[in-house]
Amino acid sequence: MTRVDCALTVNSNLCDKFSVTRFPMLFWGPPKKFIGGGWDPKQEKSEIIPIENGQTADILLGWINKQLGRSYGFDDGKHEKEHLQANTSDSGQIAKAIYDIEEATFTAFGIILDHKMITPATRASLIKFLQLLVAHHPSKRCRKGSAEILVNFDDLCPSQTMSVNNEKAESCSKKGALGNYHICGKEVPRGYWMYCRGSKNDTRGFSCGLWVLLHSLSVRVEDGESNMAFRSTCDFIHNFFICEECRQHFYGMCSSISSPFKKARDFALWLWSAHNKVNERLAKEEASLETGDPEFPKAIWPPKKLCSSCYLKTSKENGKIEWDENEVFKFLVSYYGKGLVTLQKEMEQQSGSQTEKIVAEEVVGSTHAVVVPVGAALAIAVASCAFGALAYIWRSRQKNRKYKYNSLKNI
Repeated sequence: MTRVDCALTVNSNLCDKFSVTRFPMLFWGPPKKFIGGGWDPKQEKSEIIPIENGQTADILLGWINKQLGRSYGFDDGKHEKEHLQANTSDSGQIAKAIYDIEEATFTAFGIILDHKMITPATRASLIKFLQLLVAHHPSKRCRKGSAEILVNFDDLCPSQTMSVNNEKAESCSKKGALGNYHICGKEVPRGYWMYCRGSKNDTRGFSCGLWVLLHSLSVRVEDGESNMAFRSTCDFIHNFFICEECRQHFYGMCSSISSPFKKARDFALWLWSAHNKVNERLAKEEASLETGDPEFPKAIWPPKKLCSSCYLKTSKENGKIEWDENEVFKFLVSYYGKGLVTLQKEMEQQSGSQTEKIVAEEVVGSTHAVVVPVGAALAIAVASCAFGALAYIWRSRQKNRKYKYNSLKNI
């Protein structure tokens, strides 16, 4: 279950898609149908059903029980947290995050299209972030989907269709050709979270999945790519993250960096430090507003349970932690790199089914970019100054191959 406040301007497009005409208005249906979907009262058949008679809790619960064929009562609260995964301080849980990374990638792309956020000013930053995903996304099918979008981007979202006054092109929205592409394959979205699932409907989820994606990218780039990856990440959040306060705060941290990163280690540690600063800020806000997740409170990462060697000492006066950054970097590489890959190995060990092995291989890629096809690797240039030129060459070659292939099919 999720809640949307249609009084907020940011939700107006979403509420229009579901023809919301009164408050409250309740809908029932499969989770995946709500992602990128909608509801029209004139539509005869739909898996999304409006709940017409839910004025009281008793009536609503009775309606839900009828749909499910169950007999839940209001005293069943003792079971409400059974769906939660073990605490994220359990190192084995990160293996399940690969699915949440895919879900977050799909959700982010969907938000961009739904809100028509691709403009002349933001177009280049999206292309650069797609190039980063093509080479370093931990999911093979997300790398493949991102590559398909990137290769065809000039045709799907041509710059000449955008006027100089930043008019948003319809072709670059959900209703345009770009909306027909599946950035992580047709299996995504699944409509639920695993590693990132919170104990409350409005906690964790997408923001958690996006952070895991960014961390997983940061430990996969090469030294020469570090500054490009840093800039691409900062620009992506600044241009496409829907929370205004969040993106301004994040971009402020980006702007504080005066010298270009020369090592991948520096970028990974900067992102880790930035995430901890965000957690510290949100922990205070959530404590005062009582909006946090009681099962997953914002905390400094990683906890000692996961990486005791990361801690040198903690001040007794103010609780400030002195970190061993070498150990922190080792932890990040292991947790967000190798940890994600263990899912594939576990699936192959637990099942002798060839189908299961194929699914695992589709989900998880290597922890390093060297396994990416040469064409995709060229999309991420070694040096930031040469990055744009090489990326352009790669995209041009891929487009030429596509046109040549289509021509051969017609012979």
